[in-house]
Amino acid sequence: MKTTTLIIGAGGVGRVVAHKCAMNSETFGTIVLASRTKSKCDTIASEIADVTIQTRSVNADNTQELIALIRDVQASIVINVALPYQDLTIMDACVATGVDYLDTANYEHPNEAKFEYKEQWARDEAFKNAHIMGLLGSGFDPGVTNVFCAYAQKHYFDEIHTIDILDCNAGDHGYPFATNFNPEINLREVSAKGRYWENGKWIETKPMEIKMVWNYPEVGEKDSYLLYHEEMESLVKHIKGLQRIRFFMTFGASYLTHMKCLENVGMLGIEPIEHKGQQIIPIEFLKTLLPDPASLGVRTKGKTNIGIVAEGIKDGKKQKIYIYQVSDHEACYKEVRSQAVSYTTGVPAMIGAKLILDKVWYQEGTHNMEEFDPDPFMDELNKQGLPWKVQEL
Repeated sequence: MKTTTLIIGAGGVGRVVAHKCAMNSETFGTIVLASRTKSKCDTIASEIADVTIQTRSVNADNTQELIALIRDVQASIVINVALPYQDLTIMDACVATGVDYLDTANYEHPNEAKFEYKEQWARDEAFKNAHIMGLLGSGFDPGVTNVFCAYAQKHYFDEIHTIDILDCNAGDHGYPFATNFNPEINLREVSAKGRYWENGKWIETKPMEIKMVWNYPEVGEKDSYLLYHEEMESLVKHIKGLQRIRFFMTFGASYLTHMKCLENVGMLGIEPIEHKGQQIIPIEFLKTLLPDPASLGVRTKGKTNIGIVAEGIKDGKKQKIYIYQVSDHEACYKEVRSQAVSYTTGVPAMIGAKLILDKVWYQEGTHNMEEFDPDPFMDELNKQGLPWKVQEL
């Protein structure tokens, strides 16, 4: 049966997924790229010389439109790189059409600064009844970081006691203030209260309350702040013996100052306000003013370093390892016309879809990354442009 891959979303990550699927066209077959704005899809398709990318327009908020598109193109798999608000409508369309599903970030409530897997996990039974698979969070974090944890558990530990996920973007785009992915999602995530899991319970912190300095290989020492991040929610279920898990991300002083000023004047608000007789949502207006993350690639220099530090027991002795991946913004742009933040999300989305289509990872229902054998995914990372390293600490 002929394979057709439907990619929904034509932002920075969608661009990377389209390019990388085209580079692996023997797996992905016919590639269709769809977005609300078809011209964005056409631009990406025009960049890819060797493989024809079909383009379509679709409103990913509308389940019936999605169902019609999936049936029309006869999709074998849907790669969702649209907005996290649209996860549920796309999942429901996949259930209705009996097509496998993959995303890179968990569902977010449009009217509440909250993200969780609850509503996606609740569709597990529907996916099983439709005899399809849903792979949740196949980006970098979540995604690769989950696989790093599973790899550490398989090869380095009898029990993992603590995990710190460490995300550093040392890129410089030259703007006074911009976000490296969707500003609405990024700013909501960063300005929310922090949370980490310890001894069986979640502990809440004030935004940016906990800071540490970490020396990132190939980057150097950076201020790193504790945030809540969605992969922790599934990892606490699947990593045996875990006593604590935290997530840290780097921010420069200028970014934090800008963000605090915007927050203080209400620009990060998600509730509608009236402005000159019109209802506007402040953070959506701010998104309009900020540079489009997809436009940053050509001007971003520097590196990203994302990884995990795991500590635990192996053969009765204490063990501590650091698994990480370093990407260069300029090298990523040269390959796929996107900066490293989009690249490190888009490549794992393609790999996850490849493993599903090749039936290397396949189980009906909804699943997180760490539930599968990590080795095939880790091998693909090395082949597809995200080589990783393990350091014993």
